[in-house]
Amino acid sequence: MTGQPLLKVQGVETYYGNIRALAGIDVEVHRGEIVSLIGANGAGKSTLMMTICGSPQARNGSVVFDGRDITRMPTHEIARLRIAQSPEGRRIFPRMTVMENLQMGAGLDNLKYFNEDVEKVFTMFPRLKERQTQRGGTLSGGEQQMLSIGRALMARPKLLLLDEPSLGLAPLIVKGIFEAIKKLNKEEGLTVFLVEQNAFAALRLSDRAYVMVNGKVTMSGSGAELLANPEVRAAYLEGGRH
Repeated sequence: MTGQPLLKVQGVETYYGNIRALAGIDVEVHRGEIVSLIGANGAGKSTLMMTICGSPQARNGSVVFDGRDITRMPTHEIARLRIAQSPEGRRIFPRMTVMENLQMGAGLDNLKYFNEDVEKVFTMFPRLKERQTQRGGTLSGGEQQMLSIGRALMARPKLLLLDEPSLGLAPLIVKGIFEAIKKLNKEEGLTVFLVEQNAFAALRLSDRAYVMVNGKVTMSGSGAELLANPEVRAAYLEGGRH
């Protein structure tokens, strides 16, 4: 990879009390890439996503975004740098309508683009347009995931963090969501860092990927290389094609 990475995580250790959840993580994401992080449940993938966003903060090591050290920055300041996250478990506002959820995602700086950005989200996820006056809590799981991603996109991110977007969803819905991510990347050059248990779908989509085991990165390579790797296939892909 040439040039400075958009995101550089170096030697990051994160703790919950005395328990070390991340044991010296090194990860890079370059502009315009889709990079995925795969691994078993409890490997520390979501902890890394949350550490990038400043909650919890890394105890050791550094997180640098767009040339700026954000390791000790509060979460709301990190969000202003245009890092947007669609967190694990969706976490939409259930009592708010679809449109109100999207309004919550738009940064104050982006209000002049609001109508244009809403239209983009509705073009990508037509189901949300049909349901725009419905409360978030009444949507199906797949629709809530679309809303979570749409809300993140309203911030006009330089980097989109997606944490388990396929979790608990039917294969057809997963296919649609992954196609939308690919389209955003290809047409708008959006940089995506993806945490995903569906290793087959993630590796097929990704330019590069990392494998995490027990809070450590144990392997990295192109999506195609890891798809073909016998160890990866045995641990994450056997019977896992969706």
